[in-house]
Amino acid sequence: MRPSELFAQVSGLPLPVAAARFADAGVLVFPCVPGGKRPLIERGFHAATTDVGQATAWWRRWPAANIGVPTGASSGLVVVDVDVHGPADGQASFDRATAAGLTSGWALLVRTPTGGMHAYYPALPGSEQRSWQAGRAGVDFRGDGGYIIVPPSARTIEGTTALYRVEEVGTGPARSLDAGRLRDFLDPRPEPRPRPGTWQPVGRDDAERLSRWLDRQDTDRNLKLFWASCRLAEGGVPMADALDAVLAAAKSDFGPREIAATVRSAYRTVRPEPARREPSSVRGDSGERWFGRHPTTGLSPRGQRL
Repeated sequence: MRPSELFAQVSGLPLPVAAARFADAGVLVFPCVPGGKRPLIERGFHAATTDVGQATAWWRRWPAANIGVPTGASSGLVVVDVDVHGPADGQASFDRATAAGLTSGWALLVRTPTGGMHAYYPALPGSEQRSWQAGRAGVDFRGDGGYIIVPPSARTIEGTTALYRVEEVGTGPARSLDAGRLRDFLDPRPEPRPRPGTWQPVGRDDAERLSRWLDRQDTDRNLKLFWASCRLAEGGVPMADALDAVLAAAKSDFGPREIAATVRSAYRTVRPEPARREPSSVRGDSGERWFGRHPTTGLSPRGQRL
């Protein structure tokens, strides 16, 4: 029997019987407060078990206890939790993700007591996927470090009791979910701003990035150009490559002669010995990699210790 079919079969059973059936089928369970989500036992979902005797004992003691199931590698189950009663429309976000091919392949859909939805997926084999929240999208992910309440449990909200109920069982093969891609789609992280001592581009294509960094520094233009050149020298970048990089980044803000003089001055300051490779021109036409790793210590253009 597929796990999704098991969930559908036990959805109409009394809670103690359902808990025992889950445990007998190899599904980890633990008791939560009747009508709520809080674990009733010490260690919570960490103490979940497939031991039928233990499950029977727990629900004999608390016959109205809700059934909790850990998510992630321990149970082989992960869940996308869609919220529709908050400020964001989680269902619309889920539908957008489905259209993008990120949430198809679910094994089971469960309607939650608040009108939201739990979409069940098999956990990604051999990979940890931690739980996360994308509040602006109205979607949470329950993976490693989390748990869910499963049917036939119920919630009591403002005096009204409503069930977790199976809405649909997937007919095709269930597929694992890439939780990282889903999170990036629903809640894209802003591009980090380069800061003195933290930007470390590693190819000529990053000249534009260096240019944006130079533009953002609110200090004397010669000082910030000199500081950037010093970081290149400290990182072991050949002077000709550094000159190419700075020429491409500084654009029209500095004249070629001024750039060349500033770069040479920085290299003489950081490397008193002669540079191994002198630039033959001030044109930025080299196709080589021009940025290496550099220390994150030193002084920023504003004179601050990094």
